[in-house]
Amino acid sequence: MGLMIRDQRSGRNPGRRGAPTRGAVRVTPPAPRSWPRLGMPSLQGLRGSGRRLQQLLWPLLLVVLGMGLYELVDRLQPLAQRPISVINVEGDLQYIDRASVQAALAPYQQKSLVTIDLDALRADLLAMPWVSGASVRRVWPDQLVINLDEHLPVARWGDDALLNNNGRAFTPEQIDSFQGLPLLNGPERAKKRVMQNYQQFNRLLRPHGHEVARLEMRDRGSWFLTTRGGIEMLLGRDDVLDKMQRFLTIDRLMLAERRELIARVDLRYSNGMAVAWREPVTVNGE
Repeated sequence: MGLMIRDQRSGRNPGRRGAPTRGAVRVTPPAPRSWPRLGMPSLQGLRGSGRRLQQLLWPLLLVVLGMGLYELVDRLQPLAQRPISVINVEGDLQYIDRASVQAALAPYQQKSLVTIDLDALRADLLAMPWVSGASVRRVWPDQLVINLDEHLPVARWGDDALLNNNGRAFTPEQIDSFQGLPLLNGPERAKKRVMQNYQQFNRLLRPHGHEVARLEMRDRGSWFLTTRGGIEMLLGRDDVLDKMQRFLTIDRLMLAERRELIARVDLRYSNGMAVAWREPVTVNGE
């Protein structure tokens, strides 16, 4: 019996040296399949798409807006042509004649809220003698609300005008019923200054039993005042409030008991005053 030995390294049979070996076949694995990459859209692509979308939407939006505007105008047109039916006049009116207000409003009553000229209406109201302020506002669909402010008469200015508390002159048709107001006079440009001095003099005089009946600023700037008790005061041009304080001090200390006998006080001195007395009244036979 023979013994066969197998060579583990070469895989050959030692007993068959001359037999040829089979050739080896190399197996190549398949190459991985490439799939297309899905990336994010580019910025330029987005911008291009946005522009195209705008080009499509803008005409549509304009059409919608145009149709809406046409519908709105069509509905509002009857209301815009509707004449004013209610005019409310508000304010604490003591001197303003309501008949005069109605006459001023008459040309505007057939207007609509759209066609009425509020500035012209306000100007017509302010032209009325007693009106110091006026405001006009629309109330949809056919109402006006008017608020009027009156002049507050404080004094007479000359023979035919009145002054309000701001020193503004106005000329009502009748001033006979205001003869009890103080009479103020002066250059036209000095109305406010005269009113201010009148108010300051009264604040000083009233606590001491005096009150301004007449105040005049003369052409050269000097001041002349008459109290309701009939005392005439020459104040000069400068420091008139200090001079009034001086008079009140002397009046309280020396003249209070003889006040009704004082005819005139000259305060044009630097640190004193001169007093002119009334002539004593004599009765026939005494």
